[in-house]
Amino acid sequence: MKWAIKGNIVYAKNSSELTIVENGLIVCDDDKIIGVFEKLPEKFGGIKITDYGDKLIMPGFSDLHVHAPQYKFRGSGMDLELLDWLEKFTFPEEAKFKDLNYAKKVYSKFVDDLRKSSTTRASIFATIHIETTVELMDLLEESGLVTYVGKVNMNRNCPDILTERDAETSIKNTVEWLERIDGQYKNTNPIITPRFVPSCDGKLLNMLGDISTSYNLPNQSHLSENPNEIAFVREYEPKSKFYGDAYYMHNLFGGKNRTIMAHCVYSSDDEIELMKNQGVYVAHCPASNTNLSSGIAPVRRYLDRGLNIGLGSDIAGGHSLSIFRAMADAIQVSKLRWRLQDDSLKPLKVSEAFYMATKGGGPFFGKVGSFEENYEMDAIVVDDTVLNNLDTYSIENRLERVIYLDNEINLVSKYVKGKKTF
Repeated sequence: MKWAIKGNIVYAKNSSELTIVENGLIVCDDDKIIGVFEKLPEKFGGIKITDYGDKLIMPGFSDLHVHAPQYKFRGSGMDLELLDWLEKFTFPEEAKFKDLNYAKKVYSKFVDDLRKSSTTRASIFATIHIETTVELMDLLEESGLVTYVGKVNMNRNCPDILTERDAETSIKNTVEWLERIDGQYKNTNPIITPRFVPSCDGKLLNMLGDISTSYNLPNQSHLSENPNEIAFVREYEPKSKFYGDAYYMHNLFGGKNRTIMAHCVYSSDDEIELMKNQGVYVAHCPASNTNLSSGIAPVRRYLDRGLNIGLGSDIAGGHSLSIFRAMADAIQVSKLRWRLQDDSLKPLKVSEAFYMATKGGGPFFGKVGSFEENYEMDAIVVDDTVLNNLDTYSIENRLERVIYLDNEINLVSKYVKGKKTF
């Protein structure tokens, strides 16, 4: 069935410029976009049109990196660095997710808030626990969002209550989880999720790589986030040339199986080249990298080198689910890196941050993140009236002001795969 929505349309075909159609229409056939038009072509006469007036219409955002079990304590421990923060806050909280009732309470709040946010697609970490990971997936399926969810694997350097006994036990649990959810969902998908190299020995990483290949599943983990973490990787995987190579040796670094690596703050030239060659997606998490004193990722370099790069909220290293906020943070920290660290890497523009939130990260989920022909119809509608009561602004300026001032206060509608979720 063909249908359309009307309003001030803004999207990115590339990272260098925005495509803007004022008072335009997006015409769809079920969940696929036919095109964007200034006026409705005669051949579409009579189709249902929802007119959003002067509101802004943009593609839904992709959150490439978020930890659902950390949602309750977001905004806590922001004076700590990564490894200390994990020990004091993250691991004690995630241990509680052995309890299904506790998990339902936290996950219900997380999913409800994610549903109401600007995010339409997300790649999510759960915990090591099978039953509560399935509960999270059940809730996400009901939300109408499209997501990937990973049962986390850890068999070393974690509290006993969160450490799977050995590689064989971790793999047994992973296979049990995959078999339990097989064929259960339409929009909720599994993803192989070693927490990071320090928490998974080489045998476990190798076995996870085999599962990723045999089940044809994507992967997600953390990469080059913190200097102390990188030092651990050199110690635990001495045969690897660099951090990313430790994943690559175990078939967990792109290639045939799509892979998201979060952070990439300290990636070397060799690591960057391997990410590019393997098609690895970088999840840039500016709030988390600031809060946990990790550093500022060289995002300009990744864009210029043509890497796949999107944004992540990284709850709860990051303190907000809003990808609007992630865009603003990404622009701001790029300015600090340019001014204080490396003036050869120019700061991000609004169009580039918007691209990362939409078409940069979206393709991990398919043909997602733009209003170009044959893309899946993910969209959000924003009423920024409250910001415009003192003057008249261009659409581009309105988008920038929404990114910096409005965040998610005035989201009035949201579409995921052509279905209106609110």
